[in-house]
Amino acid sequence: MIGNDIIDLSLAKIESNWQRKGFLEKQFTANEQQLILAAPNSFELVWRFWSMKEAAYKVYAQQNTIRFFAPKKFDCLLMSETKGLVFFKDQIFYTSSNMNQNYIFTLAGLEKQTKAYSKFVMPQVIDMMIKIKLEDKTGFSTIEIEQKKSKNGAPLYYYEDILLTRSCSISHHGNYGVFSLLYA
Repeated sequence: MIGNDIIDLSLAKIESNWQRKGFLEKQFTANEQQLILAAPNSFELVWRFWSMKEAAYKVYAQQNTIRFFAPKKFDCLLMSETKGLVFFKDQIFYTSSNMNQNYIFTLAGLEKQTKAYSKFVMPQVIDMMIKIKLEDKTGFSTIEIEQKKSKNGAPLYYYEDILLTRSCSISHHGNYGVFSLLYA
């Protein structure tokens, strides 16, 4: 299973005031709050943690039919400039984050080395780009590839009754869109 998230940093600067009273306390653990407040670039760390939590949540949501909003229950640990761990209940999610001045993208999985295919695309063409990638991989026509939602709302792609994706995660925010696939 995989999950992903992308944050358009320009939009995050405009739409969200992470410094407002109560924001950090509601979204982040005490340890995460300390790291954010001590960081040379607190804004970037807020959104890296948020991206890690969201990506891990998407993995968890694919495993379970319960949907909820509880970011503070997902506890992030940074391992390096790009690698991290997210702890939730009895699970560990391994994350890899790519950051630049425009966005933060995080991929989460249940294994240390998640080998997923990810592609950045314009948000409005994500579904078509997934179908094009699956057509390239399988030979089935994009016209005949269909997205169906699992019981918990995760996107899966099929050709007739043949499952083409073991796991699929889609994320978009502002000017950025991305999809990640594990093939069936």
